[in-house]
Formats: sequence, structure tokens, C-alpha cells
Amino acid sequence: MSDLSNQLGRTIARLRKQRGLSQREFARLVGRSETWLSQVERGARHIDRMSVLERLADALDVPVADLAPATPAAAHEAPSVAGDLALALASSDALTAVLAAHDSTDTTELADAVSEAWQYVHASKYEHVRDRLAARLPELESAARTTKGRDRRQAYVSLARAYHALAAVLSNLGEFPAAWVAADRGIAAAERTGDALLMAEGSFRLCIVFQSARHYTHALRTASSAIDALAARVEEGDVGALSLTGVLHLQSALAEARLDHADADADAAYKHLDSADELAGRVGRGRNDYGTEFGPDNATLHRVTVAVHLGDAGAALRVAEAFDASPLSPERQARHQLDVARAHTQRRNLPAAIDALTYAHSLAPEFVTGHPVVIALVTDLLHTEHGGDLALRELSGTLGLE
Repeated sequence: MSDLSNQLGRTIARLRKQRGLSQREFARLVGRSETWLSQVERGARHIDRMSVLERLADALDVPVADLAPATPAAAHEAPSVAGDLALALASSDALTAVLAAHDSTDTTELADAVSEAWQYVHASKYEHVRDRLAARLPELESAARTTKGRDRRQAYVSLARAYHALAAVLSNLGEFPAAWVAADRGIAAAERTGDALLMAEGSFRLCIVFQSARHYTHALRTASSAIDALAARVEEGDVGALSLTGVLHLQSALAEARLDHADADADAAYKHLDSADELAGRVGRGRNDYGTEFGPDNATLHRVTVAVHLGDAGAALRVAEAFDASPLSPERQARHQLDVARAHTQRRNLPAAIDALTYAHSLAPEFVTGHPVVIALVTDLLHTEHGGDLALRELSGTLGLE
């Protein structure tokens, strides 16, 4: 067997032992024989199906990318954008803002800079987000603490939205601890504005961080409490509350579908999707309240995602075939193509999976290049009979896998 199989086997064995599981116990968790697991850990058996790799990752409670066979170091290092943003969060900007002498601040200009950064978030142009926000955090923290009246409220709104943007980018790039810090700071800043919906947006961003870090019960709890808190506003027909409640239902659906296979609740997931559909009908198309992009298209996109996570590739592809994702941002369209690729992989239609991955990369290259699911999918595809596909080889080279 190849060195790749050997290293994957050693990784599985190491993580299994860290969890204090015997081969027999772990084999039972993943629904395989002890002999099969022994062969995998010794590198004598190659894993050539993404679904098997996902099952192993679920049982070990690690991201799929952590099990991907050895690749050049650059493939698993956090992109410099993520490192720069995480480093910016590590600075003591709030302390500096309290102690330093202050000049007058143009809060309108800061608000415009944050709004521009959000446009780049949705376009998955993360270097532009870094360039506009990392160096502005001290100024944002200072403005929130030194301005007065309406300017102070606007400064805190901008600070909250900046941290929400950083949480979104860092989560997409796999920097979960830093994303959690950013989301928490965003909620704290939003609280100072008195805007309950801005706080609810923070809960939504935190749900995404929890999902990315595989803390699905945390995501469910956060979403549930926020949905309950917004109920009165939803009853009044507040469109912002409708949008935020809708995306929180979508997050709940994903979390229910992503729980360990024994605990996954398809009925609960689809119930949340139905609730989101009803709210999306009330919101309508073409809105982006609180950066959620919530509406009928986003709700449909999540039906594909949930079906993939529940292992129902047929349902996912049926919805996808009738769905036009073009009104959504490049990031959302790319996410959709990743789900389509996963569904085709589950059905063993590997050429179609490669096409979807290539299209996703053309839509949002920065998002795709740093995404652990992409690394795992491409690594898996390289060891199939389609591993020589030119488009796949080009994509693997971009990811640093060759």
C-alpha cells in the first residue's frame, strides 16, 4: 500500500488511542469489523470512499481534513489571511483604546469601511477583508469608547459588524478558536447598541462557528434560545426578525442532520427547513437583512445541504437540478456546488463531482482553496480511477496537494 494509506492509518490509530478506545470498541462505533480496522491502521487497506472517511471522522470527533492523507505542509497550514486576522484579534486593542490619547474619529467613514468589508465577505475575497479590517480594529475599538451620543452607537454597530465579518471569514478558513473569539466580541459590542436584532445576528454567526467546529449541540442551543427571544418580533412581522429567525432555523436543520448518525434526527431537520420556508415566503427574494441573504433561494440551498448530510444524495441532487443559485453571493453559490459534489461522490458519479468542485473554485477561489471539505474531497478523488483527470489535477495543484 502507498505511504498515503500508511499515514492515514497511523493518524486513525493515534486519534483512536487518544480517545481511549480499543480497536474492537472503535470498529463497533464505525460499523466495521476489528479486522477491517486493523488493516486500515496498518495501511494494508485503502479507504476510497468519502462517506467512510466522514464516518471515521465523526467517531473520532475531528474534522474530515484531519484524517486526509499526508500532503505538503502548505495544504494544511492556515492561509496567511486567517493567520493575520487571528493575530489581529490577539492584540489588546480594547485596552489600548481605554489608555491611549484619542483624536477625533469619523464614525461614518468607519461604517462605510465595514460595509465594504462585508461586500468582500460575501464575494469570498478574504484578502480584501483582511486589508480593510485587521488594521482598523484599534480605530474601531477606540471610536466605540471615546465618541458620544449617536456617534458612539454607530461606532458600536460598526464594531459589532466588523467582528461578525471576522467570525464569518475565520470560520470559513478553519480558524475556529479565533472565529469563536470574534463572534463573542461581536455579540458584546452589539449589546452596547441596544439593537436586539444585531445581537441575534451575533447568535447566528456563533451558530456557524459551532457548526464548523462540530459542536452541533451548542449550535442547536444557541439557535433555539435566539428563536425563542425573537418570537414576539416575528409575530409583529419585523422583516429583520423574520430573516434572522429563518437563518437560525436553517442552522438548526443543519445541526440536526450533522449529529452523530445514531442521534441525527431527519424529522427534526426537515421540520426546521419547513419553518424556514414559511418565513422565506414572508421575506421574499432580493433581501440581505443583517448579512443573512435569507430568502427562498437560501432556504432551498439548505435543503440540498441537509439531504447530503443525512446521506440522501438522490434527494439532494433532485433539489439541486431544479434550483438556480445564481441570485446568491459567490460564496453561497460555491457552498452549494460543494454540496452537489458531495452528493455526486455519494452516488459514485465522480466526473460530475469533479465538475462541481471545479465550478465552485471558479466562483470563489479563496473560499474553496482554504476549505477542509474540499481538501478531503479532492484527496479522495485523486485515489480513484479518475485521479488523472486534468481539471482535478489542476485543482489539486492549486490546493497544494501535489
